[in-house]
Amino acid sequence: MSRVADTKLYDLLGVKSNASETEIKKAYRKLAKQYHPDKNPDPAAAEKFKDLSFAHDVLTDEEKRSIYDRYGERGLREGMGGFGGMDDIFSHIFGGGGGGGLFSHFGFSNFGGGMPRRQPRRGENISHVLKVKLEDLYNGKTSKLKLNKKVICEACKGAGGKAGAVQTCHTCRGTGTKVSLIQIGPGMVQQTQRVCPDCSGEGEIIDAKHRCKKCKGKKVVQESKVLEVQVEKGMRDEQKVTFRGEGDQQPGIEPGDVIIILKQHEHERFSRRGDNLSLKMKISLVEALCGFQIPIIHLDGRELLITSLAGKVITPGCVKLVSGEGMPMHRNPMEKGDLAVSFDIEFPPDNFNTSFLELEKLLPPRMPKEDYKHDEVYDVELLGEEHIGSEEYSRRKEAYGYEEEDDDEAGGPQGMQCATH
Repeated sequence: MSRVADTKLYDLLGVKSNASETEIKKAYRKLAKQYHPDKNPDPAAAEKFKDLSFAHDVLTDEEKRSIYDRYGERGLREGMGGFGGMDDIFSHIFGGGGGGGLFSHFGFSNFGGGMPRRQPRRGENISHVLKVKLEDLYNGKTSKLKLNKKVICEACKGAGGKAGAVQTCHTCRGTGTKVSLIQIGPGMVQQTQRVCPDCSGEGEIIDAKHRCKKCKGKKVVQESKVLEVQVEKGMRDEQKVTFRGEGDQQPGIEPGDVIIILKQHEHERFSRRGDNLSLKMKISLVEALCGFQIPIIHLDGRELLITSLAGKVITPGCVKLVSGEGMPMHRNPMEKGDLAVSFDIEFPPDNFNTSFLELEKLLPPRMPKEDYKHDEVYDVELLGEEHIGSEEYSRRKEAYGYEEEDDDEAGGPQGMQCATH
């Protein structure tokens, strides 16, 4: 990565020039509390807060920060198209007016009078997928990712050959493309454009005898590099981790970024919804009626004892909440969401060995039956899987539109039937 041209914005926030975005935001929040006009009525504090906000805006924007690191104040002014109403804050931070600060050193006495905007050419970003477990997103983890990238050849310093060996292609005049005119009829021509066949679109030709032996005139070579990806607590599926300036290198072009995209594996027991976790638990009928204590192993290895007191009836599909046992909140891991536990009641098999009359005395009374509405009543039988076979049973249910309820939908907070802390 290029050497930082100016550190004044970093100095404002009290961070190093290689500080991460997280460190910059943390420093800004700390200073903003001290100088915010609502907290500090001193007029000087308001000016300080304005400077801090400007520094935060630049250094947390990848493109602006890249320009500032490479070209300093000058790059920012050009990148913002002149002052654009920012002359006061530029002058306050960097010193001088329209031609002051670093501009006086470059001989620009009238910058606001129409100097053209120029931004450095930048290479493409490269994206990689990193598969992570839910436990990694809960506990945090450092993962190493090996990637191959193009770097400028050290042997020829990106020239492609010895001094004087590189010549501008005469066919395309350095443009890399060849334009041809084709006559398609009397007085009618068509212009076509294609990659120059002599330089293969490079715009340059290097004498084969004088090409760099290491890169063979390509100016870059392949290199392997290992990146350490910090998977922070509370990060989410599809969240991106950016390594600035770690993309492929090309002479005269600023390297792009390497963007790591986190992809979470599905967990066998827990599922995640934002900062909350959900868990399905199967219990017996006696546990649903008489209470239970069931231990579960959490994502950080702790053992939680899930307890339901006797008399607190658990109904099928009921959801109970365990406060503060969900996912850690990203960048605030001391705060956590909730754990939603949904219950699946396992009923005993048909004709289980018990006295039904004695059981009926212990249970709430039956619902009162309405009198028959008609004189003639037809007795019908309920058919289950055991009567018509599993395949026929499934076929009929699907035909009638009674498919099995999806586990995620059934156990999620959207389908809560009873939710308590």
